[in-house]
Amino acid sequence: MLWYAIQTYTGREEKMAGMIRRMVPAECAGECFVPYFEQLHCWHQQNQIRVLRLFPGYLFLSSDDIESLFQRLKMVPAMSKIITAGEFEFIPMYDGEAEFLLQMMDPDHIVRLTYVATDGKNHVSYMSGPLEKCRDSIRNYQFKKRFAQVQLRIAGQEKTARVGIILNDDVRREMAYGKVEAPVCTPERYQASTQKKPLIDLAPGDRVAVIEGAFEGNVAAVSQVKSSDVLLPVHMFGRDILVEVPMVSVKKLA
Repeated sequence: MLWYAIQTYTGREEKMAGMIRRMVPAECAGECFVPYFEQLHCWHQQNQIRVLRLFPGYLFLSSDDIESLFQRLKMVPAMSKIITAGEFEFIPMYDGEAEFLLQMMDPDHIVRLTYVATDGKNHVSYMSGPLEKCRDSIRNYQFKKRFAQVQLRIAGQEKTARVGIILNDDVRREMAYGKVEAPVCTPERYQASTQKKPLIDLAPGDRVAVIEGAFEGNVAAVSQVKSSDVLLPVHMFGRDILVEVPMVSVKKLA
């Protein structure tokens, strides 16, 4: 089957994927999923693992007959309304792109943490986990924030994604799960409640640049600040719309 990236509104990825899985017969579509990743975050001297969207605004679908799939979706009133409004776009993926992405994820479509050992001078001496499969694509490490920035090609376009890492010091500390965006059957430890603290000091009207994810490169004024996300106006589908962007994916401009 051929693979497609589907671009839609951030925050509606799972709703869109669920509609496709319910409405499209198996002969028209194969797998349909939203990818996620784990990231370690230290809060109140406790390690918390968050499960966040790997590519906000995107879901992925395999199909051998995308035209029939598209026509079937248009026959469903709820889906036809979304299509008419131009709220998503099918983008063919290049050979090997989807396979590489699938290799990095587990069966729940989550990129789990990679264990990374350093020599004490921020030079990586050993790693075990998903990052092993994309060593050559690592742009940089953010050891304090416990992630590596990876350059990936999705539908022929260069995208920067975050892959979570865990260091030796973290292994010796207790961990709990915090914010979990993935709607999967998760272990009980995923349900740990947390208090959310803004990652950077932002207020409505502040200008920020998106440094990674589907909207990388966009510069806009913050419309609304949430606990760990911000709403930004982004030109998409021929008009400016408000999208939800993780706070860790933006940089405040002077």
